[in-house]
Amino acid sequence: MNDIASRADVSRVLPTHPAHSPHAARRAALACMAVLAVALGVGRFAFTPLLPLMLHGGAFDLRHGGWLASLNYAGYFVGAVGCVALRFAPARIVRAGLAATALLIVAMGLTHSFWIWAVVRFVAGAVSAATFVYASQWGLRRLAQLDANAWGGVIFTGPGVGIVATGVMVSAAGGLGAQAGWIGFGLICALITVLVWPVFGDGASDSTVEPSVAAAAPHARTATPATAADGSRADAFWLVLLYGVPGFGYIITATFLPVIARHALPGSVWPDLFWPMFGVALIVGALSAARVPLHWDNRLILAACYVLQALGIALGIVWPNAVGFSLGSVLIGLPFTAITLFAMREARLLRGEHAAALMGYATGAYGIGQIAGPLVAAPLAASTGSFSPSLGLAALALLAGAAGLVWRAVRARG
Repeated sequence: MNDIASRADVSRVLPTHPAHSPHAARRAALACMAVLAVALGVGRFAFTPLLPLMLHGGAFDLRHGGWLASLNYAGYFVGAVGCVALRFAPARIVRAGLAATALLIVAMGLTHSFWIWAVVRFVAGAVSAATFVYASQWGLRRLAQLDANAWGGVIFTGPGVGIVATGVMVSAAGGLGAQAGWIGFGLICALITVLVWPVFGDGASDSTVEPSVAAAAPHARTATPATAADGSRADAFWLVLLYGVPGFGYIITATFLPVIARHALPGSVWPDLFWPMFGVALIVGALSAARVPLHWDNRLILAACYVLQALGIALGIVWPNAVGFSLGSVLIGLPFTAITLFAMREARLLRGEHAAALMGYATGAYGIGQIAGPLVAAPLAASTGSFSPSLGLAALALLAGAAGLVWRAVRARG
């Protein structure tokens, strides 16, 4: 079905306004970057470098660690789907998410009860999803208003910044234990919240209708009237379904990388470095993704990203040493938030001002993949003594997702 006939250049003229300045764009992008560093880089992924410390402390075993991870991702799913029903101003949701994340992180360090941890991680997942969706939408909308879309990549470096910071801090001060790590990270999140709070008090972006698809993407796909509605519905369905694939694909590595590396390289200093490497690659990938021309087909770019992550996972299986884990961390990290950026671009092409709802569904599908990952990996690793079978399954899932995206792109061109 030829649901996409061509790509057309659409010009856009913004009204002259003092707020349309490089300073305003930089301020908005950096604030959203800090939000994603808190909500995702710390709120979700601080668990990864702290997991070996928690296991070493004897608080639980690997299976319990997998349950905590999956509960966090289950919360992420609930929060993502809940975005469809939220009717609050995005800036208010971002502010509430920042404050809640700081409190939840501190709570992890104030108890040794597994069941309290389970509740906290579930709620933290829901908060991180809502904060991520609305901070991203708020930021991209604001940059579109300022005619500064090039700053979009900066927003999506936030998770990488948080990952690098938590990884380095745990490596440097891991001797203080997991409890001190959680409390320290919570206090840092509280400080960042105070610093960026005023930015999300600006009411202009919340009261302005989100730019149309043409405004947000100067090189938008266009469709014939007869096929536009059906094509848009079909593309939206496949975007949601195929965006869920990398959720399962990356999450096993993202949850257990330090544990896997310590098992493969006992006594080495390298395992503490792979997670920060992942974060640095994520930052580079996000900045590079923002420079990809808007007229390129997002589905084909997403397929390439999936293949990169599959290769990164495979390297850890066939080459379980410092070089293999290093290259694997880079290949998995480079497309990590770039995948989200391209998926959001596609959602904005399909739904315009309703893109937040579509991305909520897509992020929900992503969350289902994340829930399944640790539930598959931890028991399988415990029974076989190796993460290789579950990592192999993750790599195959990514390749299948890439094939699905290529199929959709080729079918659209008829």
